[in-house]
Amino acid sequence: MQDTWIERAISRGFARVTAGPFAPYQTAVIRIGFAATWLLFLLREWPNRHELYGPDGAWSLDMARRLLGNNGAFSVLVWSDGRGWFELVYVLAMVSSALLLVGWRTRTMSVLFMIGVLSLQNRSIFLGDGGDNVIHLMSMYLVLTRCGRVWSLDARRERKAAAAGAGDVPGRDVTGVVLWAVLGLVLALAQLLGLYGLGWSADGPFPHVGWGLALWVLWLAHGVWWWVRRYAPGEPRTVLNTIADLVHNGALLVIMVEVCLIYATAGWYKIQGSRWQDGTAVFYPMHLDYFSPWPELSHVLAGSGLMIMLITYGTVIVQVAFPFTVFNRRLKNVLLVAMILEHLSIAFLLGLPFFSLAMVAADAVFLPTNFLRWLGARATALRERLLPGGGARPAAEGSPAAPEAGQAPAGGPGSRTPESGGGHTLVG
Repeated sequence: MQDTWIERAISRGFARVTAGPFAPYQTAVIRIGFAATWLLFLLREWPNRHELYGPDGAWSLDMARRLLGNNGAFSVLVWSDGRGWFELVYVLAMVSSALLLVGWRTRTMSVLFMIGVLSLQNRSIFLGDGGDNVIHLMSMYLVLTRCGRVWSLDARRERKAAAAGAGDVPGRDVTGVVLWAVLGLVLALAQLLGLYGLGWSADGPFPHVGWGLALWVLWLAHGVWWWVRRYAPGEPRTVLNTIADLVHNGALLVIMVEVCLIYATAGWYKIQGSRWQDGTAVFYPMHLDYFSPWPELSHVLAGSGLMIMLITYGTVIVQVAFPFTVFNRRLKNVLLVAMILEHLSIAFLLGLPFFSLAMVAADAVFLPTNFLRWLGARATALRERLLPGGGARPAAEGSPAAPEAGQAPAGGPGSRTPESGGGHTLVG
């Protein structure tokens, strides 16, 4: 019996989404962007950390526990109100951000990065400028992506192993085994002590799925992944790779939809406001001292009625139109540049750098693959010029000469490439 066109289309689509992870360069930029944004924020707020998230804050421990009990959110900071525990969590949040930034043990660091973001943000919920909500969501999505395949220490380690003739079977990886075992012992100890928020069936990341169960599933998944990669390289490994690619591609789709929803809702809400309708909305924040790091420049811009009108209407048009242009590559790229410039101007003119950095990092999911490869090649050339003894870098990462295995849907995030990195280690 001959297959119908629907069955053939479904078969081609399934083969496409399981052939490999989409957009390795885009997910690497997202990883780097959000890790850098969160790390810079934590460093800037280091002198104020106790008042913002620590025991000296206005939001007491009891209030935080009551809120988390109602909304199913998670934070390790509610386990204790001690100053030492807070300092440890804050420092570990910075360390995990830095290690995720450089791509060391990316799988594990993405989980620890998520725990750090959730712990601090859920401890004091009234802090933030909008960018914190984006980081909050993206920290959970990154756990599901294979974001260390390029531009990471994991990828570099894999290339070195391949160059040394190690083949496709991972080595012993003592560091990964020890790190995996230590984290498992920490989680088990926390559960045995009955620490707050580690239930099995209480509402957590999903209804009736507690955070304790979710963290154990992630821990076991890392162990199973390493064992199969090392000791079962046949069909079990193929199945796991297919599942990992499906999860990665699904998470990437969610990120893309999330970014489109952010701009669509922001644009349509602006349309309903009278100040946005008459073209004067941008005028008012430029006259607020709190949002005027450069008062003279703000006054110059605010003094031009034409400039205010163009910025106001241009902002609305770009935000409303962008979700409808993602399948038109040229138009999408033009609006993408406009939105990135808009966020950079917000960072400079209104003094909201971390909100802008978070949004630019989210926008990176739509950047063209060829541009990112060109950017990687330029960064490699600059590094070799500054550090001539570092040696040349293979074309498989960041070079325009790197082969392209396939192309994402028109207007999508980019192509998928055969580079590997970070997939062979236990907690990489």
